[in-house]
Amino acid sequence: SIAAVASAVGTLCRAAQLGSSSGAVAALGGSHEALRGGDSGCKDKGEAVFLGQELTSLRLCFPQVEPHATIAEIKNLFTKTHPQWYPARQSLRLDPKGKSLKDEDVLQKLPVGTTATLYFRDLGAQISWVTVFLTEYAGPLFIYLLFYFRVPFIYGHKYDFTSSRHTVVHLACICHSFHYVKRLLETLFVHRFSHGTMPLRNIFKNCTYYWGFAAWMAYYINHPLYTPPTYGAQQVKLALAIFVICQLGNFSIHMALRDLRPAGSKTRKIPYPTKNPFTWLFLLVSCPNYTYEVGSWIGFAIMTQCLPVALFSLVGFTQMTIWAKGKHRSYLKEFRDYPPLRMPIIPFLL
Repeated sequence: SIAAVASAVGTLCRAAQLGSSSGAVAALGGSHEALRGGDSGCKDKGEAVFLGQELTSLRLCFPQVEPHATIAEIKNLFTKTHPQWYPARQSLRLDPKGKSLKDEDVLQKLPVGTTATLYFRDLGAQISWVTVFLTEYAGPLFIYLLFYFRVPFIYGHKYDFTSSRHTVVHLACICHSFHYVKRLLETLFVHRFSHGTMPLRNIFKNCTYYWGFAAWMAYYINHPLYTPPTYGAQQVKLALAIFVICQLGNFSIHMALRDLRPAGSKTRKIPYPTKNPFTWLFLLVSCPNYTYEVGSWIGFAIMTQCLPVALFSLVGFTQMTIWAKGKHRSYLKEFRDYPPLRMPIIPFLL
């Protein structure tokens, strides 16, 4: 068997590099320098200076860890002795600046020889992706409706619970509500997440972004002094067509990606177009779901002719471009036969 040794120092740990006569040793830590221990010191305690503070290191030995043990199993062993660091909160790496090891990685297949030094890092409190998505998407849905129905204390007493005389205002409410209801339903029934959790702090950042922009755009679109688009009904109809087409396209891509990954699996495959015409955009871009998402908000901006919506579209496009480039690089790195004509998000350009 392989002895797995965990060395924890406060929230961010140093590594304990130990020898073992029976096989490889896995040591958990998180700093750039390693604490050195004796080859039999499983119960040893040492001290180190980290960020100007004196911290205590406790080295724990877990016997009967088989060579085919996975990183997930090592995390579970570590959690038994340090319950505050549950598996989703742990990041184990071969190098302090390297990438986190995957839960399915097998200990004996790691490039560590007979001695393994794993660096531990606390990822902080975690929250499920489903919870984050439901929270950040439900907020804009209800916030927008508060402005649409003109509840008291928003536009003044004489406008309380009044209704706009402009058709585009009601159409915008339908489109906005449909978009977020769609997102909520996709979160519950369509999306399959490769990672179960994300840092808790992200929910505050994400909600500030989505909720804040929803309130900003809703305030102006539903304002009693709102003026309709310059080119009237023709502009609204064109924008509505763009919005609807892009929403259908976005949903089609999400369904195609869902079918690509079996339930409970982390398998990654190259996405290809299906018989659904909306998926044919896969021929040109790696992340057509982002392309359609940006298109939806461009349509909404044209429909409402509202500056906050245009800014939301621009910020969203910037962020989704970053995500798309990252996924595109991952595809190129992982699949040698990846289609060379694809761009990350905009065909032939970006």
